[in-house]
Amino acid sequence: MKRAVPAKPAKKAVAAKSDEPPKKAAAAKSDKAVKKAAAEPESRTALVRRARRINRELAELYPYAHPELDFENPFQLLVATVLSAQTTDLRVNQTTPALFAAYPTPEDLAAANPEDVEELIRPTGFFRAKTKSIIGLAAALRDEFGGEVPGRLEDLVKLPGVGRKTAFVVMGNAFGRPGITVDTHFGRLVRRWKWTQETDPDKVEKAVGELFPKSDWTMLSHRVIFHGRRICHARKPACGACPIAPLCPAYGEGETDPEKAKKLLKYEKGGFPGQRLKPPQSYLDAGGIPAPPLGATAPPATGE
Repeated sequence: MKRAVPAKPAKKAVAAKSDEPPKKAAAAKSDKAVKKAAAEPESRTALVRRARRINRELAELYPYAHPELDFENPFQLLVATVLSAQTTDLRVNQTTPALFAAYPTPEDLAAANPEDVEELIRPTGFFRAKTKSIIGLAAALRDEFGGEVPGRLEDLVKLPGVGRKTAFVVMGNAFGRPGITVDTHFGRLVRRWKWTQETDPDKVEKAVGELFPKSDWTMLSHRVIFHGRRICHARKPACGACPIAPLCPAYGEGETDPEKAKKLLKYEKGGFPGQRLKPPQSYLDAGGIPAPPLGATAPPATGE
């Protein structure tokens, strides 16, 4: 006679679904995905794919990305970029209208009284050194290039106060020649994303350039810098409001709560004025707000 087989214990009831709010649950899911990805070594091929995917995501996030210095010609862009060292593009944009009204050409600026120029550009900081640089580069343009800004890297970097970063800004945005602009935002973000661990700007430029087609370089620079200014801030990144969080190895360095992170957003992402007094129409069409002139009161934040 066969023994009776004891009945299997009944399965435990499936636990009820979490009452965790959807946004927090999504943030937790993103957190786990990032940690899992960070624990696995990334091949060169995987790095290139992830980097290019981030660029595509940024292109969707900032379809209106642009240089945030106001300019109407290569000379204005060159001078504005030199003035932007150690200050904000906003401060430069508020300062250059009076400068260019007084000295519209390289010949005019080369012949200027340094004390008068110092007074005009004082709000940008380091105004004595910057005055020397912009008068010097204006004289070089007048004497060596017929009053025209050259479009070649090797010529631009010979001008007083002009390094590779400034040269690539001018080449990419005034002449349509691809270049990577490695400013503080760009360097910070590409290291957070582990595209490179280099800190020297020239080495960062080379390492990142190898991940992308040359044709992408200029717009890539704008998008990364836009993201650094608006969401991925230096001290407190808005991780919980970042659309590329699942692709970011540094997710969690900043605020991950979606509602708290949203309050950290800047410029048009937070409803605040941008950096340009005269931004491109595409930026305005996307809801961007022009910056106020020097001494004017900024428009109130509109929220998002």
